[in-house]
Amino acid sequence: MTEKTQKTDRDLFDLFDSLGIAHETLEHEAVFTVGESEWLRDAIAGAHTKNLFLRDRKDRHFVVTVEERAVVDLKTIHTVIGASGRVSFGKPETMVNYLGVTPGSVTVFSALCDAGGNVTFVLDESLMAHDRITGHPLRNTATTAVARDDLIRFLEATGHTPLVLKVAD
Repeated sequence: MTEKTQKTDRDLFDLFDSLGIAHETLEHEAVFTVGESEWLRDAIAGAHTKNLFLRDRKDRHFVVTVEERAVVDLKTIHTVIGASGRVSFGKPETMVNYLGVTPGSVTVFSALCDAGGNVTFVLDESLMAHDRITGHPLRNTATTAVARDDLIRFLEATGHTPLVLKVAD
Protein backbone atom coordinates (compact mmCIF):
# COMPACT_ATOMS: atom_id res chain seq x y z
CA MET A 1 0.00 0.00 0.00
CA THR A 2 1.50 3.31 -1.08
CA GLU A 3 0.58 6.17 1.17
CA LYS A 4 -0.72 9.49 -0.04
CA THR A 5 1.40 12.58 -0.26
CA GLN A 6 0.14 15.08 2.32
CA LYS A 7 -1.23 18.08 0.42
CA THR A 8 -3.37 21.10 1.18
CA ASP A 9 -5.71 23.29 -0.82
CA ARG A 10 -2.79 25.71 -1.30
CA ASP A 11 -0.86 22.92 -3.07
CA LEU A 12 -3.90 22.31 -5.27
CA PHE A 13 -4.24 25.98 -6.18
CA ASP A 14 -0.49 26.26 -6.84
CA LEU A 15 -0.73 23.34 -9.28
CA PHE A 16 -3.72 24.94 -10.98
CA ASP A 17 -1.75 28.18 -11.31
CA SER A 18 1.34 26.42 -12.69
CA LEU A 19 -0.85 24.70 -15.30
CA GLY A 20 -2.62 27.94 -16.21
CA ILE A 21 -5.94 26.60 -14.90
CA ALA A 22 -8.38 29.31 -13.88
CA HIS A 23 -10.16 28.45 -10.66
CA GLU A 24 -12.73 30.03 -8.38
CA THR A 25 -13.18 29.03 -4.75
CA LEU A 26 -15.99 29.82 -2.35
CA GLU A 27 -15.32 29.41 1.38
CA HIS A 28 -18.26 28.11 3.45
CA GLU A 29 -19.15 26.11 6.55
CA ALA A 30 -18.48 22.39 6.41
CA VAL A 31 -20.93 20.39 4.30
CA PHE A 32 -21.08 16.60 4.35
CA THR A 33 -23.96 15.81 1.99
CA VAL A 34 -25.47 17.07 -1.25
CA GLY A 35 -28.51 18.19 0.75
CA GLU A 36 -26.41 20.36 3.04
CA SER A 37 -24.77 22.06 0.08
CA GLU A 38 -27.89 22.94 -1.93
CA TRP A 39 -27.49 26.66 -1.21
CA LEU A 40 -24.16 26.65 -3.09
CA ARG A 41 -25.94 26.37 -6.46
CA ASP A 42 -26.55 30.13 -6.52
CA ALA A 43 -23.21 31.00 -4.93
CA ILE A 44 -20.73 29.38 -7.38
CA ALA A 45 -21.38 28.49 -11.01
CA GLY A 46 -20.72 25.00 -12.34
CA ALA A 47 -22.01 21.46 -12.24
CA HIS A 48 -22.07 20.46 -8.59
CA THR A 49 -20.88 16.97 -7.87
CA LYS A 50 -21.03 14.02 -5.57
CA ASN A 51 -18.13 11.65 -5.29
CA LEU A 52 -18.16 7.98 -4.38
CA PHE A 53 -15.07 6.27 -2.98
CA LEU A 54 -15.46 2.63 -3.98
CA ARG A 55 -13.43 -0.57 -3.85
CA ASP A 56 -13.78 -3.87 -5.63
CA ARG A 57 -13.11 -7.37 -4.37
CA LYS A 58 -9.48 -7.23 -5.52
CA ASP A 59 -9.11 -4.14 -3.29
CA ARG A 60 -8.77 -1.74 -6.23
CA HIS A 61 -10.15 1.72 -5.49
CA PHE A 62 -12.16 4.20 -7.53
CA VAL A 63 -13.43 7.74 -7.11
CA VAL A 64 -16.58 8.08 -9.18
CA THR A 65 -17.66 11.68 -9.78
CA VAL A 66 -21.20 12.39 -10.99
CA GLU A 67 -23.63 15.29 -10.97
CA GLU A 68 -25.00 15.88 -7.49
CA ARG A 69 -28.47 14.47 -8.19
CA ALA A 70 -27.37 11.60 -10.42
CA VAL A 71 -28.41 8.08 -9.49
CA VAL A 72 -25.69 5.43 -9.50
CA ASP A 73 -26.59 1.74 -9.36
CA LEU A 74 -23.96 0.24 -7.06
CA LYS A 75 -25.12 -3.27 -7.98
CA THR A 76 -24.10 -2.86 -11.63
CA ILE A 77 -21.50 -0.07 -11.77
CA HIS A 78 -18.68 -2.62 -11.62
CA THR A 79 -19.54 -3.75 -15.15
CA VAL A 80 -19.07 -0.19 -16.43
CA ILE A 81 -15.91 0.87 -14.56
CA GLY A 82 -14.01 -2.41 -15.00
CA ALA A 83 -14.08 -3.42 -11.35
CA SER A 84 -13.62 -7.01 -10.29
CA GLY A 85 -17.05 -8.02 -9.08
CA ARG A 86 -19.44 -5.82 -7.19
CA VAL A 87 -18.12 -2.73 -5.47
CA SER A 88 -18.65 -1.42 -1.97
CA PHE A 89 -17.71 1.82 -0.30
CA GLY A 90 -14.04 2.10 0.52
CA LYS A 91 -12.90 2.27 4.12
CA PRO A 92 -12.44 5.75 5.61
CA GLU A 93 -8.90 4.91 6.72
CA THR A 94 -8.00 3.89 3.15
CA MET A 95 -9.47 7.15 1.87
CA VAL A 96 -7.27 9.07 4.29
CA ASN A 97 -4.24 6.97 3.39
CA TYR A 98 -4.61 7.16 -0.39
CA LEU A 99 -6.30 10.53 -0.87
CA GLY A 100 -5.50 12.55 2.23
CA VAL A 101 -9.16 13.37 2.87
CA THR A 102 -11.88 12.19 5.22
CA PRO A 103 -15.45 11.15 4.35
CA GLY A 104 -17.40 14.22 3.28
CA SER A 105 -14.35 15.74 1.61
CA VAL A 106 -13.54 13.18 -1.11
CA THR A 107 -13.38 14.83 -4.50
CA VAL A 108 -11.86 14.45 -7.93
CA PHE A 109 -9.26 17.00 -6.77
CA SER A 110 -7.98 14.34 -4.32
CA ALA A 111 -6.00 12.94 -7.25
CA LEU A 112 -3.35 15.45 -6.18
CA CYS A 113 -2.65 13.31 -3.09
CA ASP A 114 -2.62 9.91 -4.82
CA ALA A 115 1.08 9.87 -5.68
CA GLY A 116 1.06 6.06 -5.71
CA GLY A 117 -1.62 5.81 -8.38
CA ASN A 118 -3.77 3.66 -6.11
CA VAL A 119 -7.08 5.12 -7.25
CA THR A 120 -8.83 5.16 -10.63
CA PHE A 121 -10.83 8.32 -11.26
CA VAL A 122 -14.11 7.94 -13.15
CA LEU A 123 -16.06 10.92 -14.48
CA ASP A 124 -19.66 10.46 -15.56
CA GLU A 125 -20.08 11.42 -19.20
CA SER A 126 -23.18 13.55 -18.51
CA LEU A 127 -21.14 15.56 -15.98
CA MET A 128 -18.59 16.23 -18.70
CA ALA A 129 -21.26 17.97 -20.81
CA HIS A 130 -20.96 20.97 -18.46
CA ASP A 131 -18.48 23.78 -19.05
CA ARG A 132 -17.52 24.09 -15.37
CA ILE A 133 -17.30 21.46 -12.66
CA THR A 134 -17.07 21.96 -8.92
CA GLY A 135 -15.59 19.98 -6.06
CA HIS A 136 -14.12 20.38 -2.61
CA PRO A 137 -10.48 21.52 -2.63
CA LEU A 138 -9.34 18.70 -0.28
CA ARG A 139 -11.59 20.02 2.51
CA ASN A 140 -15.36 20.31 2.79
CA THR A 141 -15.26 23.94 3.96
CA ALA A 142 -14.86 25.29 0.43
CA THR A 143 -15.99 24.57 -3.11
CA THR A 144 -13.79 25.13 -6.16
CA ALA A 145 -14.85 25.39 -9.81
CA VAL A 146 -12.69 24.72 -12.86
CA ALA A 147 -13.41 24.31 -16.56
CA ARG A 148 -14.21 20.79 -17.74
CA ASP A 149 -11.18 20.53 -20.02
CA ASP A 150 -8.95 21.92 -17.29
CA LEU A 151 -10.20 19.20 -14.94
CA ILE A 152 -8.91 16.61 -17.41
CA ARG A 153 -5.57 18.46 -17.68
CA PHE A 154 -5.31 18.55 -13.89
CA LEU A 155 -5.95 14.81 -13.59
CA GLU A 156 -3.38 14.02 -16.27
CA ALA A 157 -0.84 16.30 -14.55
CA THR A 158 -1.28 14.21 -11.38
CA GLY A 159 -0.58 11.02 -13.32
CA HIS A 160 -4.22 9.93 -13.62
CA THR A 161 -5.94 9.31 -16.92
CA PRO A 162 -9.61 9.53 -16.02
CA LEU A 163 -12.22 7.18 -17.36
CA VAL A 164 -15.14 9.11 -18.83
CA LEU A 165 -18.05 6.67 -18.78
CA LYS A 166 -21.83 6.61 -18.48
CA VAL A 167 -22.13 5.54 -14.84
CA ALA A 168 -25.27 7.41 -13.78
CA ASP A 169 -28.90 7.20 -14.84
